[in-house]
This record gives sequence, C-alpha cells and structure tokens, in this order.
Amino acid sequence: MKSPLPESALDQLFRAAHTAHGFRPEPVSDETLHELHDLLKWGPTSFNCQPARFVFVRSAAAKERLKPALSPGNVAQTMAAPVTVIVASDSRFFDLLPAQYPAYDAKPIYENNPTLARETALRNGSLQGAYLILAARALGLDCGPMSGFDAAAVDAEFFPDGRFRSNFLINIGAADPAKFFPRGPRLTFAAAAQIL
Repeated sequence: MKSPLPESALDQLFRAAHTAHGFRPEPVSDETLHELHDLLKWGPTSFNCQPARFVFVRSAAAKERLKPALSPGNVAQTMAAPVTVIVASDSRFFDLLPAQYPAYDAKPIYENNPTLARETALRNGSLQGAYLILAARALGLDCGPMSGFDAAAVDAEFFPDGRFRSNFLINIGAADPAKFFPRGPRLTFAAAAQIL
C-alpha cells in the first residue's frame, strides 16, 4: 500500500474545498489547461475508453455563445469565471478503442449496441468530469460544477454535427470566498454506505 497523501492535500482536494459560485478576475492560462488535461487523462475508464470531450470556454465571444443556454441563476457566476468547461461525451468513442485498448477488440461491443454505448459514454464521461474537478483542485484552482443549463441548446451551438453530447458544465478559476454558500452537510457512513 502506498503512503497516504498529507492532510493538507486531502483538505485541498476534499475537506476544505467549496463549490465556487463567484470568481476573482485571475486568468487561467493555456499551459494550466494543458496541465489539467495531462492529469485528468490518467483516471481509469472502462476499456480505457475515455469518452469525455472538453471544451474550455474562455473568450468573451465564446462565453456569449454559451450564455443563452444557462439557467438564470448560473449566468453571473459563469460569465465571471475565467473558464467554463463543457464536459461532453463522444458518441463514437469506440472508434478509438483499437488504439486505446489494444489488448482486446472491444469496439464491436459498443458499435453494435447503441444503448450500451450511450450508457458507457455517460458513465465514463461523468467519471472523467469528476477527475477534472480533482485535477483542477490539485493545481490550486476552484470549481463550480453545474447542471443548470439547456443541454440541447449547448449541443446545437457547440456540437452541431450531433457526435458530442454535453453532460455538465464546470466553472474553474480562483474562487471569490465572499460568494461561498455555507457548507452543506454530508451523509454519514451509516446513511450512505455499508460493509458486507
């Protein structure tokens, strides 16, 4: 067994981290976005399928394209965030499986079963979005994941060919602590888990 991370790292990743609802005007560089992806890509997925696709919406023009699809309560925080990530899934992720998982020919499993392909893309793409949150926190960024948006409108605007489907959004940057909400309670082990 490896050594646990130090308490300070666990705090930064989990215990002291808050959902960001406001951001300071500090930019997030291209280099940081590349570093972020270079970390999150190592998280495991089924057959190493990696179905998530990430659109880093950073420019003012791109934010204006995203704005009409946002729920009213998410507009201000999204427009203030240095970057908003559209976490989407590639409906044809299995086309890359021969290169991504050469140990076994898994492509036909998904190519011949559209329902399984959709479920796998959503499940594993969601995992990759969670890896993005942890990677961002590890790099010192704050995150505000959101599901309050019109996915069909985002897909029409950013993915008009229909191959990618948006799953959720994540605002990233340096949080404005004045806009944190009070920390919500978490379920206890007894309420959420069991050991059999």
